[in-house]
Amino acid sequence: MRYRHMAVTSSRAIVILLALVARPVWSAESWDMAAAYPAKDYITSSYIAFAKGVTKHSGGSLKIKVHPSGSLVKGAEIFDAVESGRVAIGGLIIGAHAMKDPVFGLDTVPFLATDVDQAWELYQVSKNALAYALKKRNMHLLFTAVWPPQGLFVNKEVESLADMKGVKFRAYDNNTERLAKLAGAIPIQSEATEIKQVFSSGVAESMISSSATGVFYKMWEHVEYFYEGNAWYPKSVVVVNLDAWNGLDGITREVLVEQATRAEKSVWEAMVSADNSYKKTMTYNGIKVRPTRSKLRKEFKKIGETLSREWAEVAGDRGKQILEDYDP
Repeated sequence: MRYRHMAVTSSRAIVILLALVARPVWSAESWDMAAAYPAKDYITSSYIAFAKGVTKHSGGSLKIKVHPSGSLVKGAEIFDAVESGRVAIGGLIIGAHAMKDPVFGLDTVPFLATDVDQAWELYQVSKNALAYALKKRNMHLLFTAVWPPQGLFVNKEVESLADMKGVKFRAYDNNTERLAKLAGAIPIQSEATEIKQVFSSGVAESMISSSATGVFYKMWEHVEYFYEGNAWYPKSVVVVNLDAWNGLDGITREVLVEQATRAEKSVWEAMVSADNSYKKTMTYNGIKVRPTRSKLRKEFKKIGETLSREWAEVAGDRGKQILEDYDP
């Protein structure tokens, strides 16, 4: 009987050990944070400041180390890495994952929010839906960082949509492909990593993206104009694996929330000066930075209204409620 008891106990111990091995493991003292962009980028800088704040104000009980430039996990893989627990925390552009949930694509609906105050308001009315959608995917939302507004990169003057007819337009998701078609352009699907390739080879002649993209990819080597369309304001989100979050004590969570609030305020404020700096760099290198012509702006607005309705239909009741609550 004693031997039988020992055998059962040993079996249970093996089961427990196997369960522990199968679970993702994070150090109680240290998290590695995945980031896609260079350390000097203002958004990655906000991650680094956040991480240092957590380390300091937690008294070192939780240390976060930021790994920029996709050095820990490639940008496109950060969502899945945090969801699965491969990494505890990461920063990622949420609009790139709209196929997983339409709420993730809200801030990339063209011409829905066309200035930073509208972008902030749109975030506020959709924040609960965003957090809930992330929670269903085993992630906790900490804070967001806003990218500069999206403008039109193109190799010729554009006064109206008539000038976009037949132009090869780089698209990277359903929204940008639909936008291209409504504008009369020819959508060419390509990832961000392929920008230089598709423009240098002539596969693409235009795209809507931010001033940051213009600098990162040296768009002055490929196009002549950048029209400030303020088409949308993409957000990056900083998310924590839900199991890692639930494993923290209450005091450490409070520190994370406090530092996240501070980082969010700081990075949203930093966007405007960063945008101006990027546009200055583009101008210096030969790109003609221009305001969008009045006729084109009105035509884009009509496209935006169409795409907003289409987004709400896909998003269902959540989408309709968000648009009802949004009052720019």
